[in-house]
Amino acid sequence: MSRMAFSRRNFLSTGVVAGGAAWLTPGLSGAQSAQAKPDRGQWIDWVEKVSEPVLSALSQRALRKRMPVEAVKGHEADRAVGSQLEAFGRLFCGIAPWLELEPSAGEPARETALRTKFRGWAQEGIASAVDPKSPDYMRFGESAQTVVDASFLCLAMLRAPKQMLGSMTATTKARLVTALEVQRTVMPGFNNWLLFSAMDEVLLRRLGVFWDRMRVDYALREHASWYVGDGIYGDGPHYHADNYNSYVIQPYLLAVMDEVKDEATSWREMAEPIRERARRYAAIQERMISPEGTFPVLGRSICYRAGAFHLLGDVARRGMLPEGVTPAQVRGAMTAVQAKTLGAPGTFDENGWLRIGLAGHQPSLGEVYISTGSLYLCSFAWLPLGLAPSDPFWSGAAVDWTQRKVWAGGDLLADHALGG
Repeated sequence: MSRMAFSRRNFLSTGVVAGGAAWLTPGLSGAQSAQAKPDRGQWIDWVEKVSEPVLSALSQRALRKRMPVEAVKGHEADRAVGSQLEAFGRLFCGIAPWLELEPSAGEPARETALRTKFRGWAQEGIASAVDPKSPDYMRFGESAQTVVDASFLCLAMLRAPKQMLGSMTATTKARLVTALEVQRTVMPGFNNWLLFSAMDEVLLRRLGVFWDRMRVDYALREHASWYVGDGIYGDGPHYHADNYNSYVIQPYLLAVMDEVKDEATSWREMAEPIRERARRYAAIQERMISPEGTFPVLGRSICYRAGAFHLLGDVARRGMLPEGVTPAQVRGAMTAVQAKTLGAPGTFDENGWLRIGLAGHQPSLGEVYISTGSLYLCSFAWLPLGLAPSDPFWSGAAVDWTQRKVWAGGDLLADHALGG
């Protein structure tokens, strides 16, 4: 990487930390916070810093060549099979709504130009990823991990249908269908992985080819049976104290319902409970964010950083936040989380690639399935960028979120469980 590029990334990193600092200063009022760099501008800084190494390399069919594969010692070789698909599928999944968004009056020229560039790179990346002759072919079906990240790629395309599916050549579309059909050879685990297989089938349906309704039905019925109460599902038959309700389960259930709820009466009857539970879990997530922008270091895959709030961002993007949770307070809370998890020293290597950790470089926090590509799930926090700058999420005056209000002495209504 050139010295100029490295200096620019350092500048962005410094600007992001400084811009987010207003949210992290104890006792700072909403009015004072509003004097800092606008939140959307901070988020776009993070998008650029995190995304550019991945998308630039993909556009040149050089991701496998350039991307390091940091992993638990002894697992580097097996992680290298699918880590590149992880990086692309996850990153694309987070930025897809923003790529789909058309510029609006008053949008900064920088954001418009960046989106245009990244759209082109993402489109080139898809074509390369499914081309068996490409150096960056994603080796679909060659490891269990590919069933996870092929599905994230599918979800991304459903979130950007015009820019991605609509721009796809017939050849690329045929290759994508083949790649997803190959994934059927991978047996998903009896947990949230059922939704990965279901998502592949949902995209095949959108592409107008044969799709397996049974895989979709199985995933929906099992997750319905795994609901444990108060907006929370078990990850399989048992509850796990981790963030998988947000990483995967609830955003996937919402997305599947978007596509297929009218295909069967039983599915249509599931739709409203899924939405109601998602709204409740979004309320729980908002209350998990501390006044400083931290959250419990609990459960596996904690190195996904702000991706822990995938569901909160998705519910905000959909305009379905629960009563008492405003878009502006979610914006403030999620800005603070990103400042904490992306602004810590050591988060990026010397070439701008993410490193394993939650707040900096903390390799011991990574499980054996975690590698460099896995970390780009942090982009899932960016779903609200798919809302126009005029949307209340971005235009509303800065306000404190729940924990910040309460610990500053604010008087709020007590929280109550769903249905009680």
